[in-house]
Amino acid sequence: MKLETQFSNSQLKRINVQAMLYMCSCPSQVSAQIDSLRRLFDYQANCSERSRGEVQTQVHRRIADATQKAHLIMEQCLKDVLDLEGWDPETLEMPAGLRALLEQELDDE
Repeated sequence: MKLETQFSNSQLKRINVQAMLYMCSCPSQVSAQIDSLRRLFDYQANCSERSRGEVQTQVHRRIADATQKAHLIMEQCLKDVLDLEGWDPETLEMPAGLRALLEQELDDE
């Protein structure tokens, strides 16, 4: 089984760093869920390889299938969120306008 991805692990980390720097955690929250789904998928693949019984094989396959679907949905969600907010798709830099807005909110507090 192979999990298809739109974002590499390093790209997810880049999004997380940008989001943490500017305290905009929504993209980071979605990114964290994608990372978690990838770990679950890998875990199921490893378990599936070690399964000896038909029922256990079916259990791992079912979980992996659901994880794959959820991963696809969450990656598309992340892409949509980044597009809506105007992130640079090549560098994954948060847009300057959003950074300025967040910095202003901090100054207002």
